[in-house]
Amino acid sequence: MSDPLWNLKEICDATRGNCAGGGDVPVAGFSIDSRSIEPGEGFIAIRGPNRDGHDYVNAALEAGAACAVVNLAFPAGDENRLVRVADSFGALNDLGRAARARNGDAVIIAVTGSVGKTGTKEALRLALAPSGAVHASSKSYNNQWGVPLTLANMPASVAYGVFEIGMNHAGEIDPLTRLVRPHVAIVTTVAPVHLGFFRSVEEIADAKAEIFNGLEPGGTAVINRDNPHFERLARQARAHGARIVGFGGAEGADVRLLSAEFSSDGSKVTADILGETVAYRLGTPGAHHVQNSLAVLAAVKLAGADLERAAEALGTLHAQAGRGARMLLETKGGKVGIVDESYNANPASMRAALATLGLVPREAFARRVAVLGDMLELGPEGPRLHAELAEAVDEAGIDVVFACGELMKSLFEALPASRRGAYAKSAEELQAGLVEAVGPGDIIMVKGSLGSRMAPLVEALKRRFEAESVSA
Repeated sequence: MSDPLWNLKEICDATRGNCAGGGDVPVAGFSIDSRSIEPGEGFIAIRGPNRDGHDYVNAALEAGAACAVVNLAFPAGDENRLVRVADSFGALNDLGRAARARNGDAVIIAVTGSVGKTGTKEALRLALAPSGAVHASSKSYNNQWGVPLTLANMPASVAYGVFEIGMNHAGEIDPLTRLVRPHVAIVTTVAPVHLGFFRSVEEIADAKAEIFNGLEPGGTAVINRDNPHFERLARQARAHGARIVGFGGAEGADVRLLSAEFSSDGSKVTADILGETVAYRLGTPGAHHVQNSLAVLAAVKLAGADLERAAEALGTLHAQAGRGARMLLETKGGKVGIVDESYNANPASMRAALATLGLVPREAFARRVAVLGDMLELGPEGPRLHAELAEAVDEAGIDVVFACGELMKSLFEALPASRRGAYAKSAEELQAGLVEAVGPGDIIMVKGSLGSRMAPLVEALKRRFEAESVSA
């Protein structure tokens, strides 16, 4: 086991809990999932909308958990390993709060935005690493459970903490940013996302601006200068005493894009980072990644980290599974490319993904194929926002579109017949026809909201072309 993050006494002190076990028993970290808990970790039994973690306490202890944090009413058991608290969810927040308090010397950065949160968090992790130890969640732990859990797992000795904060309703970011208490708060962009829960994009901007509520005194708000809601966000950040740093291509940006050369495997960028000109290569393709890299380097400089080494590190950045990860397969008939964008989708990220697919040169792949599922939580505007993607398809030079879902039918019907591959009501129904219709010479991008269940299509495509690969 690695160096313990906690011991039982510290956990009891932080949560006002009780445990019969020895106070110096080490705890390596925390998990709220009994299926993935590692020996020596603590299990926190959270009641969620579908499951109650208390039903899995015994499984966690059998898997080697050092302790389990449970509500007072939990039945008698291994009292040496049970930490009894008034409310386990409150205890999770207490642990996060205590971890943040003991990391007084770390520079804390929080990231929100309609698009690009996870990618920006991962780029920050990479860019800050040459300057010191970095703590950030390994997944998109950006909600009411994930943020305090990531805090609770932060070692006391890190130099930098990076936290992703998400929402789909007003009021969700506020308590999370007050837990994190960032020195730097980034808003990547504001776009028409979760419109099913908001009356306007302006309301979405106001909800994103909640991230400034938790800023430490003297903190900085890093805001997209090219976004039409910049001034609205900046006004709310100033109300909390924040310094404003705008990033983008706009003339008034404090962190300004000077030039960019885009290609299908990355971008060459020159930017002015708060008065310092930096030239660097970005390992992930797409204009949206270039834009977010400006925010990353702004945060690096504000954190006092090494800007030159951070910029160099961004050359090794790669997209994650479900968020643009690419797979190249050499089959007997030729090359096939698969771009996995299956984790999420909204109008802004969909346009960005289509534009990035459009960067793929014809010499590399003869046909650009987009496989698109519904963008969810858009409310009454959903059909229109889907249909309007036809323009982005055209601009990117997409050759053929396969579509699934009730909403994506609006796009399919807006396309010319020459670009229509096939349509089905669900991804499952689309799968067989899609797998048969594509082949060598195609680069295939699969994208949709998580609820559209596009990931199985990625796996089906992989299975087909791995079976046909030269090495098979």
